[in-house]
Amino acid sequence: MSRLPLAQQQTDRDHERRSQPGLVQALFADDATRVLVLSGGKALMRSDGDGPKLELLVATSDRASALEPVIGEAIYLGRTLADDDGLPRGTSVVSISVGEHLAAALEPDARLWAGLMETAAHLGALHCGLFTEALAITNWHDTHGFSPRTGSATSSGLAGWVRQAEGESHVSFPRTDAAIIAAVLDRDDRILLGANVRWNPRRFSLLAGFVEPGESFEAAVAREIYEEARAHVVEPRYLGSQPWPFPASIMVGFTAKLHPDQDPASVEPDNDEIVELGWFTRDEVRAIEDRLPGPTSIARAIIDAWLSGHLD
Repeated sequence: MSRLPLAQQQTDRDHERRSQPGLVQALFADDATRVLVLSGGKALMRSDGDGPKLELLVATSDRASALEPVIGEAIYLGRTLADDDGLPRGTSVVSISVGEHLAAALEPDARLWAGLMETAAHLGALHCGLFTEALAITNWHDTHGFSPRTGSATSSGLAGWVRQAEGESHVSFPRTDAAIIAAVLDRDDRILLGANVRWNPRRFSLLAGFVEPGESFEAAVAREIYEEARAHVVEPRYLGSQPWPFPASIMVGFTAKLHPDQDPASVEPDNDEIVELGWFTRDEVRAIEDRLPGPTSIARAIIDAWLSGHLD
């Protein structure tokens, strides 16, 4: 498959350092540290001749003071693994999520805030990996402010990688929800594409769904494809994966074949999630290119690999 933008990583997450007491405060006191700022799910960015890049701010005591209300929620993302954009290998990076007013106070002249989905395909590996990591863990923090056992308020710990309620032994770790996505092919090498009920204007993509408890990825492929298209599939084969922090998934890509005993014409949409379904030749897919998934998605990478005859 072609490059999966959100699967890029050039950071050592440095998990052993997370337990260091006062790590976040120490990082903000070190002007070698860089700070990735999020606000409303968007990152502070700058644009130059090479396209968008994260605006990784220099950590300073002034910034630490301005961020005092939220610095307890800062997240240590790790250390860079390569020289990039003026940052030497080993640079520590912290992310912080701020509200609209604090964002304006922090960087009053900043005008470029952008989301991951629209920029990932244009970001370099280091910046894309940092943005993906920061957004995913921030989304988890935003939805896990209370203990699942007692309902007590939780606070961040281990430099942003756990949450725990005061006086409670239970520790909550970040979670990622696995979902499969599959290119189903018939005996004529046509690909099965469907349109989701929520997509307006109508677009077409591969069929996908969440993995259920106690279920393997391969079993999830067979179940989801049957539930959404009444198609029996065989030979599910793993292709690759990429995080999808919208808000908290990882997409696991597969290819599969329609069962040789099933007539391709017998497939039908469930009319719950999928409202239109069809088998497409390569020429037919190229004719609807403007209605395919965007370049950030693993769905588009799989479709493009099939179009070029390189799905292996």
